[in-house]
This record gives sequence, C-alpha cells and structure tokens, in this order.
Amino acid sequence: MKVGIPKEKYPDEQRVAMTPDVAPKLLALGFSVAVETGAGTAASYSDNAYREAGADIMPSAKELWAQCDIMLKVRAPERDEVELLKSGQTLIGFFWPAQNPKMLKTLADRGVTVLAMDSIPRLSRAQKMDALSSMANVGGYRAVIEAAEHFGRFFTGQVTAAGRVEPAKVLVIGAGVAGLSAIGTAGGMGAIVRGFDTRPEVKEQIESLNAQFLALDVADEDGSGEDGYAKVMSEAYINAEMALFAEQAKEVDIIITTALVHGKPAPKLITADMIGSMKPGSVVVDLAAEQGGNCELTVPGELVIHGGVTIIGYTDLPSRMASQSSQLYATNLMHLLAELTPEKDGQIVLNMDDDVIRGATICTGGKITWPPPAPKLTQAPKKKISVSAPAVKIEKKKKISLFGPVIAVMAATLILLGLGTVAPPNFMAHLKIFVLASFVAYMVVWNVSPTLHTSLMSMNNAISSVIVVGALLQVSAASEVVKWVAVIAIFFTSINILGGFAVTHRMLKMFRKSST
Repeated sequence: MKVGIPKEKYPDEQRVAMTPDVAPKLLALGFSVAVETGAGTAASYSDNAYREAGADIMPSAKELWAQCDIMLKVRAPERDEVELLKSGQTLIGFFWPAQNPKMLKTLADRGVTVLAMDSIPRLSRAQKMDALSSMANVGGYRAVIEAAEHFGRFFTGQVTAAGRVEPAKVLVIGAGVAGLSAIGTAGGMGAIVRGFDTRPEVKEQIESLNAQFLALDVADEDGSGEDGYAKVMSEAYINAEMALFAEQAKEVDIIITTALVHGKPAPKLITADMIGSMKPGSVVVDLAAEQGGNCELTVPGELVIHGGVTIIGYTDLPSRMASQSSQLYATNLMHLLAELTPEKDGQIVLNMDDDVIRGATICTGGKITWPPPAPKLTQAPKKKISVSAPAVKIEKKKKISLFGPVIAVMAATLILLGLGTVAPPNFMAHLKIFVLASFVAYMVVWNVSPTLHTSLMSMNNAISSVIVVGALLQVSAASEVVKWVAVIAIFFTSINILGGFAVTHRMLKMFRKSST
C-alpha cells in the first residue's frame, strides 16, 4: 500500500504528518511513501530531504489523493479534500468526532475508513501512539513562552540596584500532559507556580515540579474518569473550585487553563468577573480554546485584551513549533501503522477486536463506529487465600519457640554466673552497658521505617563517631590486645562514617536543582 502525506490546507497550519526521519520506518513496514511537493516546507523539511529518505514527491494534491491508499493528515480534510476521497481509502488524523458529527457522516457516506488520533484510548500500550499527549506537551511549553512574551516582566525574582523585582505568580488549571509541561516550564523560568486538578493523584506530580498544589476542602470526590481523562464533577465541587479560581485570579499574574472533558466542550472556569479582578498586565492562556475555551472571553484563534488583561486563545500552539511537533506526531503515526501492519508487509489489517484500533476507528465500511465501547481493562488475578496451610505453619512455629527462648536464657544465665565468679566488679558494669547498648542499637536499626533511612544514617554516623572517640582513648593502652582492638575499631568505624556521609550526599543530591 502507498501512504500519502498531503500539504495541510487549514489556515496557518505549519505541521506535516510525516518527517524525513520517520519516513524510512514506514518503508521498513512494507509501505511506499508519497509526499505532496512543499508539504513539509513550513516545518523546515524540504522536498529533497524526503527524496533522500526514500519518498516520492507528487506535484499536485489531486494526483497524490488519487494514487495513495492511506492518507496521513494533521487536521481534518477541507471540503475540496473530501471530494478527492475514494471508497476504501484509509484516512488518519485529528477529527474530534464528538464536535464534528456532520463531517463524520460525510466521511462514512463516502465509504472511507477513518482513524482519529484524538480517539486513541488511554491504555498503557497505546502511549506510543498518543498524539494528544505529544501535542499537549508542546502546547504546554509554548503556552508559557507566549505568556512570557505578553507579560512584559520578569518571571524570576531579582534583586537589582534599582530595587527588588518580585517573581511572577502563575496558576495552571489542569495537570495533564499540557499542564505539567507548563508547570515545569514556568518553574524553570523562576516563577512561583500553583497547580490545580480535580484528580487527587496528580498532587505528587505537581509538587515534584516544585509547584504548590491547590486542594479543595470538599467531601471525597475524584475527578479521574474511567477512560483516563478527567470527568464532570458535581455541582458542589464546581462551586467550590469556581470560588477558588476567583480568589486566585486576584493574586496571580498569569493563568494557563488546560481543562478538557473528553468528548465534550471545554468547561467554563474563568468568568468575565474573574478577568475583571485580575491586575492590569496579567495574561490568560487558554489551551482549551479549540474546544470552546475555559475562559468566557476567549476568542478561539485570536488574542484579545479585556480591561488590561491579555487573553490568548491561539489554537495553533503546537504548529508554532512545527518542526518539533511534526517529528513527534509522525512518530505517533508510525507506531499506529505498525500496529495496523502485524505482518510488516505493507498491508493494513483493521482488527476491531483490538481495543486501540477499535477505539481509534470512527467509521469504516460506510458505517459510523464512534463512540467505541469502553476498553477492556486488564484485571489483576484474584489472590488465592489459604487458611489451613498458614495455620499449620504458625502452630509449628509456636511449639518450637517454647523451647528456644528458655534454652537461650538458661545458657546466658549460666555464662553470666560463671563470669561473675571470676571477673572483676567493673567488668560486670561494662557488660551491662554493652548489652543495653546492643539492644538499643538493634531496636533502632530494625524498627526504623524506610522513609526515615536518611535520619537513621545521620544517627548511625553520630554513634560511630562516639565509638571512634572511645577507641582513640584506648589506642594508647598498656595492653596489646586492647590497643589492637581499638585500632580495628577505628578502622571499621571510619569506613562506616565515610560511607554514611557519601550515601547521605548522594541522597541529598537527588533533591537539588541542577544549575546547568
């Protein structure tokens, strides 16, 4: 089969669905590759680069669509491209079927098989095909860059001869891939970053990026949906989060919104009143603009200024980094085609029993197959609980333990009685201190939680230091035995101390921010 890559016709779209670096991997799957002339120019990929990668260059879109069996696109086809589609052809790209039912029906009526990259299910094995995450990663990074351009002040705090400059305060709503990318980028630029998400499990991810997680004091309610996306929350929860956003809008300088509910318009989280309460010069970047926007005043695809607040509703943020975005998207497409070509012979097999392929397929054979059924989640095998076997083992251990301690106590008593009859009085006093110290050391080492190992290491170093001091006092003793025991003690405890400091240093280094 021949794979075609047309030039995107959507206004200002600079991405391309295949790059010269990824094209050879399609050839290795048994496909032939054809590219419309100039398709990659906006993303800095020349026709010569595609030729060198083994692709054919087609002089016109009409010829390309006529000769290719599989068409790879970024955006959904424009009207004139739909007219070029033929029955039995496979089309892969972003389609957003929930928001474009008319287009979906048109494609189904033409007998085209359509796989939507935005409908790839959130499964572990489908991560390599998750183009939404790839583009969201780029979009989150670019959102901070756009905000910095229009903010007009430093992100990081500075102390200058002219006075102190306070760091910018950034609020990121939604901690998915785009949100985490924005949090990491803003934090790297020196801003004070706060993050919010309805899913409590992302708290650690936000805090791992040195950002503050904003939590709501609401009864237990989890925003994690069964499909891996956030779900619609209750009215009480929504009222609480809106009150939180209203409070934060008065404090922060930049708000970046990324909140989306899969298959539905973007929820409105930032009202006109909140915009009115923000400081002049503040910036709002709405990453959900293409799906209607999280801000009431967002105009999709445009930048507007309301009361001194800049509201950025660009829908082409990944396209503004076309070269990087195209490379990531082309890799996602390659992995999907590899999944569709199990024999690596250039012939795709639409296995509708495969959760990934079924989820991505929105129409085939003249029928609409969207929405797909919920993916089958792999369930952990049930643990087999045996009651009788452990009971028998426990009984045996109890019978044995009746004699062991008794024998040990009797033996220790006899040894101590024997030593007491021949040893000097100060020996028994030292022995008592030694036994108590050994007991305390045993309890300290074995009963400390793993989360406190760093504290244990510090205490271990302190104890070792005491031992070294004691050994140093005895190293000049008259007895040769005592002298050499002291030397050996100094040697081994010195190793223990140095090793403890080395391990502690390595552990602390993991939490230090690199200066490079």
